[in-house]
Amino acid sequence: MTTKPHASLQPNSWEFETEALIKPTGFREYDARWWFGHPGSDKAPDLNLYGVQALGAGLGTLIHELGVAPKIVVGHDYRGYSQSVKQALEVGLMSAGIEVHDIGLALSPTAYFAQFDLDIPCVAMVTASHNANGWTGVKMGANRPLTFGPDEMSRLKEIVLTGSAITKSGGGYVRQAGVAERYLDDVAKGVTIKRPLKVVAACGNGTAGAFAPQALRAMGVEVIEMDCELDHTFPRYNPNPEDMKMLHAMRDAVLEHGADVGLGFDGDGDRCGVIDNEGEEIFADKIGLMLARDLAPLHPGASFVVDVKSTGLFAIDPVLAEHGCKTDYYKTGHSYIKRRSKELGALAGFEKSGHFFLQPPIGRGYDDGLVAARAVLQMLERNPDRTMADLRRALPTSFGSPTMSPACADENKYAVVERIVAKVEALQAAGTTVAGRPIVDINTINGVRFTLDGGAWGLVRASSNTPNLVVVIESPDSGDDVKAIFGEIAELLSEFPEIGDFDQKI
Repeated sequence: MTTKPHASLQPNSWEFETEALIKPTGFREYDARWWFGHPGSDKAPDLNLYGVQALGAGLGTLIHELGVAPKIVVGHDYRGYSQSVKQALEVGLMSAGIEVHDIGLALSPTAYFAQFDLDIPCVAMVTASHNANGWTGVKMGANRPLTFGPDEMSRLKEIVLTGSAITKSGGGYVRQAGVAERYLDDVAKGVTIKRPLKVVAACGNGTAGAFAPQALRAMGVEVIEMDCELDHTFPRYNPNPEDMKMLHAMRDAVLEHGADVGLGFDGDGDRCGVIDNEGEEIFADKIGLMLARDLAPLHPGASFVVDVKSTGLFAIDPVLAEHGCKTDYYKTGHSYIKRRSKELGALAGFEKSGHFFLQPPIGRGYDDGLVAARAVLQMLERNPDRTMADLRRALPTSFGSPTMSPACADENKYAVVERIVAKVEALQAAGTTVAGRPIVDINTINGVRFTLDGGAWGLVRASSNTPNLVVVIESPDSGDDVKAIFGEIAELLSEFPEIGDFDQKI
């Protein structure tokens, strides 16, 4: 199907059943996400199966343009419609002359592992990650362990939306067996945790439930399973270890069972969230700093990459400084941090959303929640006299907010952020204080991160994956200061009618 797809079609119509639908805004900076539809929802779909087929044909055409071997690993997450989306994608890929290697139900890192395991350069993982049911998407790459960035996504969008996909012969289909088992063996290979550890494994009824408990047990720890049964209705909450509902449920389970740590995984298993033995959630940037501190003596002079949502403590940490380690702050997004980590030869990259990019010799460079969990367990193994809470308390003090996501339509969010940047710059120029302090620095590499006198900072940026903004706050002083800064940011955002009600409490 090489005709131009429609940007909108009426569901339950002849056209919807016979023509391709792809809303252009589904092409994001480094992957693709669309509202596919959900029973009971009155929201019109952004994508139909013929649209998915057109996407596959466009991706196949791009693979040929990139000059890599025309072979691709394809997997799907555990949602009621993901397998049909994957199969439509595969039809499009095969029409463009691509040999499809279908690994079946998988985590995103299982698909990334399969690129190495099967010696195949390309990957397409059908997943909506932690998004609510009704969403679908594809994570893609053609240069392991990297996934697409803005250049590749822009070209893919152009091919698909202009109907420029090229039909080629040579496509084929191979159903690959045993990849999941080899992935699990690889994750636990050479790891024997001798310290007696009780671990809550929280999977939110997502795909990780089929992988995480088995992998953690193979590492030698006792596992308390929490919502590990596969259930694509997500009866309790979306599998998202940044979501406070999931974090609070993990906290309750850790305290109930007297666990040493709680490890939570998102819908496609490429992120990991952590609750310590005292029931405190440790945001992923702080976990990254703890891991960096643990790894620094083993790898002196190492460099680390973190995203702009992350704590400012990396830059001033005395343990990292003692071992000659450096930190590079870079643009938020799993593709950006993954790519930057490889470019710099960093030992690891950390993103506050819970993506951990452990490079050789620790990992292969792609984001894998189970590999991150393995690193946390090995850190506890190397510190037998300290609990997870002890390691948290050893960090310099700071107080941070959860990652907040006020609604803002994809069509509006980038323009709105530009106006917010201008507003914050005007506040600084006028000497206007925020929470009683002047703005001493502004970083606009990714939205606007403004730093106040004394080191507190706030960030407002556009989400790359969903119709939302992203708001993060940190203060070295107190939780009350975080709330004060939050109040001023909320007041600022209320001036923009394109932004939904911002009533989250922290």
